[in-house]
This record gives sequence, structure tokens and C-alpha cells, in this order.
Amino acid sequence: MFKRLKISLIIITALFLCCPKTFAAQQVWVNDLRKLFLSNGAIIYELNLRTFNAKDTNNNGIIEFDLGEESGTFLNAIDRLDELKEAGINTLHVMPITPVGKTKALGTAGSIYSASSFNTLNPQLKDKNSTLSLENQARKFFNEAHKRQIRVIVDLPACGSYDLYLQHPELFVKDSSNQPVVPADWTDVRLLNAGTEEKINPDVYNLYKEFVDMVMDLGADGIRADVAPLKPAQFWKKLIEYSRKKDHQFMWLAESSDSWKTPLSKYGVYTTYDKLLEAGFDGYYGSWFNLKDWGKASELYKHAKFNIDLDKKFKEKKSVIGSFTTHDEMSPVLINGPQYSDMIMWLNATLPVNAYFVDGFQTGDNYIYFWANKKAPVTYTDDEFYFVHRGKIDIFNFSRKPGLTNQGLYNNFVLANKFKQTIAPIIKNGKFTILKSSNPSVFAYAMSHDNRTVLVFGNLNFSDINESYIKVPHYTDKLMSIPIKINSIPVFENNKFHAKFKPGEIQVLLVEDFDVAK
Repeated sequence: MFKRLKISLIIITALFLCCPKTFAAQQVWVNDLRKLFLSNGAIIYELNLRTFNAKDTNNNGIIEFDLGEESGTFLNAIDRLDELKEAGINTLHVMPITPVGKTKALGTAGSIYSASSFNTLNPQLKDKNSTLSLENQARKFFNEAHKRQIRVIVDLPACGSYDLYLQHPELFVKDSSNQPVVPADWTDVRLLNAGTEEKINPDVYNLYKEFVDMVMDLGADGIRADVAPLKPAQFWKKLIEYSRKKDHQFMWLAESSDSWKTPLSKYGVYTTYDKLLEAGFDGYYGSWFNLKDWGKASELYKHAKFNIDLDKKFKEKKSVIGSFTTHDEMSPVLINGPQYSDMIMWLNATLPVNAYFVDGFQTGDNYIYFWANKKAPVTYTDDEFYFVHRGKIDIFNFSRKPGLTNQGLYNNFVLANKFKQTIAPIIKNGKFTILKSSNPSVFAYAMSHDNRTVLVFGNLNFSDINESYIKVPHYTDKLMSIPIKINSIPVFENNKFHAKFKPGEIQVLLVEDFDVAK
């Protein structure tokens, strides 16, 4: 058994990384994102174009245009697409590309989620040295992504900026004092009036319809709907059906969770995740971001089974993203260290979910900016301070591109993504099986299909060394287990695995000619 297990990790790494590095560019891009997403095959990378490939030449964290530095643009983003392709990314979630509000703004560039228009592009993303129009620069970015077999999801902001309110107050919800409503604590935006289930607001609907037309014309393959619960289900149903008439493979992802119960404003609607999925969304966020609070494996099992059972609740197939970390979540390395990031990438690779990561995740960025919330010498809005959310990717200023230098994390990131691609048939068609663990803080599960099984063991205790005995039905010491992600090899004895874990460690084994579900 031990000899079979002790296969060189160098060989295993080579097995999954030696994929063709060249590919033929298609003459005509054919969108397949819905199909990919619904088979849990999307490996999604969320990025803010304004910072994605920013040129901070003096390394002070801020883009200073008077010194000749560049913020991120549609065109300079193209330079990093090969890097993402090599890392196994096949889908981008591009955060909002609409113009941003400058009045009552947050940050010196304005929040990218404070949309001042829904049918034009953000001029901040234009390369001023190019003769191409802003629209054609955007098209070039989409085309270059497609040449690399990378699909593109575009973010649809949930609210309008104060500037947009001043121009079109009729589009917004008013409170009892006839003032525009501030949803939650988002002081730089106002709540759009999308209507009710009985009667949607045609003006706001047309605003969003123009957005759909714009991004589809640019080449988008799908839309991520920011805070989707803020609109009625009928609003989304009509909009999704409209997009599907133009492209049946156009994918819709709802920012929504089964664990979200509280409306963001008493003046607006609140549509639950299940109603959004019934309306036509292909998937939603789920509640994987709560992993940081789960001390027991039973919580992970419960949520995995909950999402797997979505297929039984809806007429059409639905899926979920591995929302363990998003731009609204604090950096994993600040929560539980690099081992938490490590666990997230391998859960994304081995659970029946679409993998999801934020720009900078793969190199351990903690998104700590030394100038955060200090007064700025230069601003492009009416906010004189570098407003940021601590430990979260900056969406408010012209700042550095995300990313530090944790090479170990990056290597695991690439390996996990390549492994997910290698076991795609198991993730798409396999059965999720909970394995019996003697330790409640140690999770153990298997994914099996076509006589191949992935075994995953993990320690949810991020402070202490842990161990567990794990029963794998029908497993014998005659089988060959290939260690894919492992620090210490689990010992198989007395018909059980004896696994020892470092704090937060996750272990992944691939077993050929074996199906735990049979």
C-alpha cells in the first residue's frame, strides 16, 4: 500500500501541468458558457479591470497619472490573458465596466459598482494612446479572451449612482420623505425602482435591457447580477428570456445566497434565491463563504448536499459557484493564513461547484493598502480620501494591481485548476459520497464516476494538528492511490485510513479502477 502511495509528486504535477500550451484561434467564437457552468466546469477569475494590469512603476500602491503611470484598461488587460490561461482559468468575471459616479462618491476614482450609466462604458478603462474607440478597445479585449478559450461574464450593477439620480430621479425608489433610498450602508448609490412582481417598472427594465444589448454586442458570454434579490423575479425572468432569444448559451449568475434572509431596505423588494433560480438564473453564490465559521464537517456536508439537490427542485439544471472568497469577503490569508487559501482552491477543484477566485488570491494578496482611508493629494471624485474596505480588493481608487509573491500558493493554484480539468467527467457526472470520519472537525468525502474516485480529507481546525480514522467503503490495500495534494500520506490499516493533518490541511487522492459509490 505504502509503496503504491509513494509516487513522486513531481511526476503527478507533471501529469496535470503538461497540457498543450498552444491552441488554434477560432474564426468565429461560439458561446458555450451555460453548458460549461451547468456541468460545474467553469474556473472563474474575478477581476477589476481598473486595477488588473495597472502600472504602478514607483511601487507606492497608487497610480499617479502625472508621473506617467497607467491604470488598468481593456487593452493592457490583454497582456495578462496568457498568464490566466496557463493557470487554468477558462472564465472571467469582469467587475462593472460602466461609468462611475463622482458625486457623494466613495474613493478617489469612485466605486465601480456606482453606475452613472447602463448603456455606455467607463472612460477610465480607455487606453488614450490607442486610436481605437473605447467600444472597439472593449471588443478587442473580449475577442482576445475568446481566442484563448476564455469566456467572459460581465457584472451588472444593482444600483445607480447619485449622479444618475440627479439626472433621472424617476428611476429610483423614494422613502417616506420622498428622498432616494440608500440600500444598506452603500452611501454612494441609490436604490433603483424595478417595480413589483405584479408590475415591473418599464423604465428601469429598459435601462437594464440596454445594458444587456451593449455587453452582448461587445461579446460577453454571460452576466453576473449584482445583489440580484433587489429586483422582482418577473423583472429577471423577462430580461433573461430576452437575452436567451439572442444567445441560448448566455449564462446568468445571481449574487444571492440561501443564507441571506434580511431585505437590504424596507422600501425595496427582496427576492429569495429560489425565486431567482426559478426566474431563469443558471446559478447563484450559495453559502460557501461561511466555511470560515464551520468548525464541524457536518456543516460542509449539509451545504454540499443542499446544492446537489437543486436539480430536484427546478425544472432546469442549476449550479453554484465556490463562493468561499469573493470581493465582498476578507482575504483568506487574513482569516486563517495561506493554508485557508490552499483549502479553498482544492475544495473548488473537487466539489461539484464551479471554481471561483478573486484577482490576487493565487499569490496570497491580503489587500492591505498602507494609504488606506488617508487624505489623498489628488482625487477624481468629490471624496478626498482613499476609501477602501480593509482586507478586500480595492474597487474605489486608481491603485496597484492585486498580487503578492507567494509562489507556493500559485503552484498549488495551477495544479488544482489543472486537476479539476483532468477530472471534469467526475465533477460533472460523479456521485458525492460522505465518508465516515472519527473526528467531527475532519471532513472526508469522495467523488466517483466511471470507476475513478477522488478522495478528499481535510482539517477544519486551523489552529491545531488533528487526526482522524476515515472509512472508505470497498477500499482495499490492493488499490493504487495517487497522492495529488498531500503533506503527510494517510495510512491504510484495519480497513480504514489513518490521516494526520497540519492545521487547515487538505489531502486529495485519486484512485483508479475504483468506485466508492458502487
